[in-house]
This record gives sequence, C-alpha cells and structure tokens, in this order.
Amino acid sequence: MRLNKFISETGICSRREADKWIAAGRVTWNGAPAALGTQVSPGDRVCIDGTPLGDKKKPIYLAFNKPVGITCTTEPGVEGNIVDFIGHAERIFPVGRLDKDSEGLILVTNDGDIVNEILRSENNHEKEYVVTVERPITDLALDMMASGVKIMGVLTKPCRVQRLDAAVFRIVLTQGLNRQIRRMCSALGYRAQRLQRVRIINIELGGLGAGRWRELTEAELAGLLPRES
Repeated sequence: MRLNKFISETGICSRREADKWIAAGRVTWNGAPAALGTQVSPGDRVCIDGTPLGDKKKPIYLAFNKPVGITCTTEPGVEGNIVDFIGHAERIFPVGRLDKDSEGLILVTNDGDIVNEILRSENNHEKEYVVTVERPITDLALDMMASGVKIMGVLTKPCRVQRLDAAVFRIVLTQGLNRQIRRMCSALGYRAQRLQRVRIINIELGGLGAGRWRELTEAELAGLLPRES
C-alpha cells in the first residue's frame, strides 16, 4: 500500500495532506525518512513527528450544515475552525472548502480516499447552490452565467441555472474554482449576499439545521463512495 494511503486510512489526514507531511520530512518509515511513493507492508513502522501511527480508524462520514463565519480548516490556531466547531471525538477533516462567508452543506470525514474521489476535477461531481444577490438579476445575466463567465482568466464550464425569485437563483456546478460563484456574480455586475450549498452529488442538505451534523445513510454512501473495479 502506498504510504500516503496508509496514513490517510488511519484517519489522521487526507492523502494530499499526507504527501505534504512526507515532503516536509515529518514522516519516517521503519526509522528512516520516508519518501513520496514509499510502499508500506504489514509490520512496517510509520511515525509522524516521531509518534507511531495507530490502527486504521472506523470510517466516519458526516453531512454538516456550516454556518457563516466558520472556516474550513483543520488548523487548531484558526479561530472558528470547522473541526473545533463540530467537536467530534475522532480526528476528522472537511472534504474541500466552503468560503467563510458562505453556508450550507459540507462533507466531513476521516477517509482520505473519499476526499480524493470527490475533489478530482475530472469526475465532474455536481454541487448545487442557492444564491441571493443584492438586486434583481436579469434573465440575460443568468443565461450568461449558464454559458460560462470569464473569471481569473478562465472561462467557467457551462452549468445549470434556474431563477427562484427576482434576486435568487439556483446554480449547479461541476467545477470548484476559488470563490467561483461570487466571482461569476461580480463579473456580471452583481454581489452575492447569501450563498448556500444545498447538495453535493447525491447528498442533500434538506432540513439539517445550521451548525448541526448527521451521519450519512447507507444509501447516500452507496452513491458517493468509489466503486471497486
């Protein structure tokens, strides 16, 4: 098993974070500095900052309704970080990000595999949002948003957009550029006042209250986890 996968399966971090730790020299393998791509066999000893890794943790998959003001980071020094807010007994981390000023659904887990599966851009996983702007938005602006808007020198992928009210619309994206929706609105002359994510792939926010979390159901997991080949 590759070292980054071995580390992520203990629930301490994602594979991506494990690669950073390995590159930074924080990981040893059988007493020697580990390298990216190291293969771990049964009985091997892997340590992080000199501390041996424990056994593989039971997978945890949570749906969390992030309130405005909570930051999607595992860094303990950041006030209002998502891990401290949830206060779970096990070490967990968010799958991707949701801006501090945004709210709604974010998945939280200790499974590094699911992080990689969801964040791979080529998988084109859908994420759905309800957006409120500061003034009535025109049909032309919504059509332009659906066709693609140039932000940060990149033309966004075509997406589905549906008006819900004069200044409220639903948008379904299959990419996740930095602050994408806010930048798309700004490029068309609008300001996103409220941005709520209501769905990730097959997981719905539903009636989950702000600041609350729940475990994913078996049916939700079946549609979310990568299928064995």
